[in-house]
Amino acid sequence: MPRDLDLPLNSLGLPKAPADTRVVVAMSGGVDSSVVAAVLKEEGYDVVGVTLQLYDHGAALAKKGACCAGRDIHDARRVAEQMGFPHYVLDYENTFREAVMEEFAESYLGGATPVPCIRCNERVKFRDLLNTAKELDADCMATGHYIQRMVGEHGPELHMAADANRDQSYFLFSTTPEQLAYLRFPLGHLKSKAETRALAAKYGLPVADKPDSQDICFVPNGDYASVIEKLRPGASDPGDIVDMSGKVLGQHRGVIHYTIGQRRGLGIGGLSDPLYVVRLDPESRHVVVGPKEALSTRIVPVKEVNWLGDAPLMSRPEWHIMVKVRSTRPPREAIIRPISETEAEVELIAPEDGVSAGQACVFYAPDSTRVLGGGWIWRGR
Repeated sequence: MPRDLDLPLNSLGLPKAPADTRVVVAMSGGVDSSVVAAVLKEEGYDVVGVTLQLYDHGAALAKKGACCAGRDIHDARRVAEQMGFPHYVLDYENTFREAVMEEFAESYLGGATPVPCIRCNERVKFRDLLNTAKELDADCMATGHYIQRMVGEHGPELHMAADANRDQSYFLFSTTPEQLAYLRFPLGHLKSKAETRALAAKYGLPVADKPDSQDICFVPNGDYASVIEKLRPGASDPGDIVDMSGKVLGQHRGVIHYTIGQRRGLGIGGLSDPLYVVRLDPESRHVVVGPKEALSTRIVPVKEVNWLGDAPLMSRPEWHIMVKVRSTRPPREAIIRPISETEAEVELIAPEDGVSAGQACVFYAPDSTRVLGGGWIWRGR
């Protein structure tokens, strides 16, 4: 339908009255997405809530502190009933296992440190769920993520959240321009989580005081190893702890119990200098340890690059930008040297410790809050 240029844009940036604008809200059952749904409903939008059942419902019912569990489905439904909009639960269990959990296990067993939440956004929420929203004739899909979508000279742009402590841009770097055109993030401009909870209290939502989820949804209590043992029986076979020259220093109880940068729990005391895990070699079942300086990295190969800049990635031999190599670290100065449209070498101006294959390297503009995309760290050729 052609746009009526005389019609003002609504709060979601669409040239329609709110009542004529259907919005699918991805509802996890937590306070953030519940507030998004409540605010949009209050503004008069045609809201449809959708919650994804992502893994075994029976196991989920007894588990607290993670999203998409049975309790969370119940909470999302209660919010929808209270605010008076339809709510659907979609069974994405098989999709989630194939697209997220299986790769998580393979990546971890390969010695990497995966970030499954990014893959879930990329392969489930922003692909399959987004397509479902379109099938429901929604004009857009809204989520409770803390990130900002702004319209620039060349179209929609991704920007960090106004609250740096809540910013989730690291986990959303793989959002494509096409997806960004359809997505909305109504909480990204809020200055603090307290503002979100105040809105939840204002609407009398039953989740107003619900604690934030802390774990990866299918990894209770952060116990990666037990989950991987279920997905890959036999993955916890013991092996040798070796130094960087290959000398055996001790034994370990399975590569899956260790992470890059780990110092404690190695069981190889009596040495003058502390040792850290610097590499995991699943094929030889070796945990390789070395001094702290062995963790320092300056050159970071990245693949599966999603570029969100205005000019093509390959249009320059190098880009001087900021990058994050871990979600908990601030952006640092770096140079990207493109190899192809989807591969690049990132040079960190100052070395970073504990850069690990399987993590994301997310790109930021040096002079603004804009997210320029990112890629997956790997070991290189």
